[in-house]
Amino acid sequence: MGLADGITEEIMAKTKTIYSCTECGGQTPKWQGQCPHCMGWNTLIESVAEVAAPKSANRFSALAAVGKVQLLSDVEAAEVPRTPTGISEFDRVLGGGLVAGAVVLIGGDPGIGKSTLLLQVLAHLSQQQSTLYVSGEESAQQIALRAKRLSLDARALRLLPEIQLEKIQATIAQERPEVVVIDSIQTVYSEQLTSAPGSVAQVRECAAQLTRIAKSQNITIILVGHVTKEGALAGPRVLEHIVDTVLYFEGDTHSSFRLIRAFKNRFGAVNELGVFAMTERGLREVSNPSALFLSQHGQQVAGSCVMVTQEGTRPLLVEIQALLDEAHSPNVRRLSLGLEQNRLAMLLAVLHRHAGIACFDQDVFINAVGGVKITEPGADLAVILAIVSSLRNQPLPEKLVVFGEIGLAGEIRPVQRGQERLREAAKLGFTHAIIPKANAPKHPIAGMEVIAVERVEEAVARMR
Repeated sequence: MGLADGITEEIMAKTKTIYSCTECGGQTPKWQGQCPHCMGWNTLIESVAEVAAPKSANRFSALAAVGKVQLLSDVEAAEVPRTPTGISEFDRVLGGGLVAGAVVLIGGDPGIGKSTLLLQVLAHLSQQQSTLYVSGEESAQQIALRAKRLSLDARALRLLPEIQLEKIQATIAQERPEVVVIDSIQTVYSEQLTSAPGSVAQVRECAAQLTRIAKSQNITIILVGHVTKEGALAGPRVLEHIVDTVLYFEGDTHSSFRLIRAFKNRFGAVNELGVFAMTERGLREVSNPSALFLSQHGQQVAGSCVMVTQEGTRPLLVEIQALLDEAHSPNVRRLSLGLEQNRLAMLLAVLHRHAGIACFDQDVFINAVGGVKITEPGADLAVILAIVSSLRNQPLPEKLVVFGEIGLAGEIRPVQRGQERLREAAKLGFTHAIIPKANAPKHPIAGMEVIAVERVEEAVARMR
């Protein structure tokens, strides 16, 4: 066999593809509508076939592939160094900054500000580090116009408009950047696969190859991901498992405020929240995010209650609004925005059973101001008091803050980091608090009267 034949055979072996079933893992050389192994429909996706390593005549060759085993006690548990991005809210969500060798995936709706934020970050980092912005959606002229519009000093920022994975890999190997942005992973494709960019096979293979580069060369890679109409990241679920950090951009396109939430972070807290405002000069940090979620009323209104929620390591004050209206049909309405709807039904049943307040003839509407989504049960007590306030048309006391979880037996359970919540409320000028008895502070908080309650009926009685 000649040298040319050997090279041709090697190339053909590298480009060989197979089709794997996402349900059972079975493989077939050709695509079929139905998996021949588990009989599942439309479950076969294209993937690169693994090239078998040549067999060695040496019977001890297998020992050379054995990994190095070490004791956990011998591993040095050193803190991972962080690189600040120049945007403190972004650093908070990341866990303190970027980590060398980490892969970050950031997703969000189109036009919400993903590319704008990352261009600002790279423009700052390029002053001290070697950076590379790989754009698969915009031309170099469009990115230059955006940088000019945002008044960014991007003279040291290197740009690569490219979507072919092999060319991106070669450029990274030649330029040796410390931070790379891929915008976006759905536009990148590999020549080893015949499927179109954005397909499940292409997204999975390209993300896996880029992750290997990040780990082997100690490069920080930030991937921009598209989202589906349901709000989930487009592509295979394994994409979120491959990367180290998963961030989501949230916010209404009709509002100038944006939220970045961490759903996975191997180097920081999960459910951390960063708050930004979109301006003509790009995304700007919001120094007092609690002000976004508090309405400004000229006077006290019924159905409004302020609570303190915990987003990662940050306590946030959020206003919970309730509106009860007499139902004009046999089917009453239960609508909840920003809070879980099933939990609202449970709280109404607890309120009726243990406090004697019935709402079966009322339409109940609950809203968390500012579009924030509250997932923790610490909002239960605030929802209950807002409902009672609206039903009785009785405003709650001014400068009152509330938090606590409510059980089915009517007991009020403690929440995590109660002292930090109270201190945050006191710092913003709140003077009264109704909280679970187990969260009562051992030492008085200056300027704040704390009312500790054990049951829901007691809390309703103390709201006057």
